[in-house]
Parts: sequence; structure tokens; C-alpha cells
Amino acid sequence: MSSATLRLGVLASRVRFEEKAILTALERRGVACEQIDPRSLSVRAGVPRPGPQAVLNREIGHYRALYAASALESAGVRVLNSAAAAAVCGDKWQTSAALVAQGLPTPETTLALTPEAALEALEEFGYPAVLKPLVGSWGRLVTRVTGPEMAAAVLEHLAAMPSPQSHIVYVQREVPKPDRDIRVLVVGGRAVGATYRRSDQWRTNVARGAVSERCPLDSDLTGLAVSAAGTVGAQIAGVDLLQDPDGRLTVLEVNDRVEFRGLQQSHGTDIDVAQSMAELLIKEAQA
Repeated sequence: MSSATLRLGVLASRVRFEEKAILTALERRGVACEQIDPRSLSVRAGVPRPGPQAVLNREIGHYRALYAASALESAGVRVLNSAAAAAVCGDKWQTSAALVAQGLPTPETTLALTPEAALEALEEFGYPAVLKPLVGSWGRLVTRVTGPEMAAAVLEHLAAMPSPQSHIVYVQREVPKPDRDIRVLVVGGRAVGATYRRSDQWRTNVARGAVSERCPLDSDLTGLAVSAAGTVGAQIAGVDLLQDPDGRLTVLEVNDRVEFRGLQQSHGTDIDVAQSMAELLIKEAQA
């Protein structure tokens, strides 16, 4: 199937820098592409859906992204990343469990089914340690606890929250690191670029003011990032890595709807992230 006969879609309720770049890259390739707003999407299970043969999932909200992917797949549409990948990447415990099962280095993690059990897990870990929501991004509600009193206060707050999911606590041992982490972007099983994300805060999320700086790719970074993306089934992934003072790398998270503005700007014209994603989407639609 030639690219001229393809019909592709980009699933997104908000068109940010990344989505604009991807839509422009597809337009340059002469491919018919439409933005699909999931807020107006409805799909009948198992019934073929007229429209794009393949869709790039860029929806910002986890649950809407997950169920939109599942619904479109049930109607015969190829979705990148798949609903299965979104389910794993969007849940920090599922990601950790997959990485551990594959033998990839990742911080020691415990899932506590109640806040009380989390307090016991923290006593085993020692302090400082990190508490995270199962679902979330941009470092929101991620808390570094430095002692039993602080942990008890945080867990008391979690216990009072109405959502049952909030009472399930993801506990992670803190990994000593410099003032940065590393984000490696993987597209189609290939690492296309990496950045250091530096911050004077312990959370190094760009959404919280961290600065992206170009990071040279080497075989260790590339191999670990590609393995992590493959482990969670993500063909497009932002793999977050930590490097301890001894230089050992560990996988922190794998993001399935990765933002790449900082990475693109840090590399200038040496890479074209949106073009890489557009080419992969076209390839998958033609397969």
C-alpha cells in the first residue's frame, strides 16, 4: 500500500508542540491524516470503523488513552502504542513488575495494599524512600519521605482519600543520583536520542522546571532503553534512567505517550523525532 492511499490518525484532545510536529511530518510525507479527539469518540465493539487504518495515540489522559486504544483495536484499527502497552506503562506497579520479571535493573519496589502495610514496608526499606501514585505523570503526588513521622503523615492523608486506588501504595527505595536523570527516546526498537534532565529539585521532570541537555548515546544506554521499551511492549517510549554514583544504570519508568520537546530542542537539527514517529506509523499501517 502506497503512502498516498493511507489514512492515518493522531489521537489527541490537546494539540501541543509534539502533536503539531507529528501532523506536520505526516503532511510532508503526503499522507492523509486527521486529528481524532477522544472526547467525541465512540466505538462499537467488534464493528469495523471507517476512517484511519492506523492511529498514533497521543491522548494526554491515561484512562482515556487506554480505553480509546482498546476500543479502536476492537474495531480493527492499528494503534501505536497498543492498549496493552498503555496498560503496563500507565501503571507504575505493572511497569516495575514487568522490568523485574525480565531481569532489568530497576529500583527495589514494594506494592502495599493498605497505607498501614506501606508503613511496615518503609521500615524494611529504611529512609529516605519514595511514595508514588500508581497512575500519574509529571511528578505529581510523588513524595520523598525522610522518616517515620513524615511517612505516617503522608499515609494518613492517603488513607483519607475517597478513591480505593489511592489506598494502594507504591513504595520505592530511593536511588542515590546526581542532579539529573536520563531520558532515552526509543522509536521502533531504535534509540533516536537522549537527554539529561537537570534540576535543583530531587524531581527532575521538565514539567517542574528541569532543563534538558543533550546526552550522548552509548551502547549501555541504548541497550537498556531498547530492552525496557520492548519489555513493556511499547514501540514508542520515553525510558527514564537513573545513574548512581558508581555509574550503574537503572530503569525508573517507561512512558508510552512521551513528550519530546526538550529532547528535540537539545538536539537541534541532528534528529527529527516527529519524523521518526511518522515513519513508524506509516510502516505499521502498510504492514
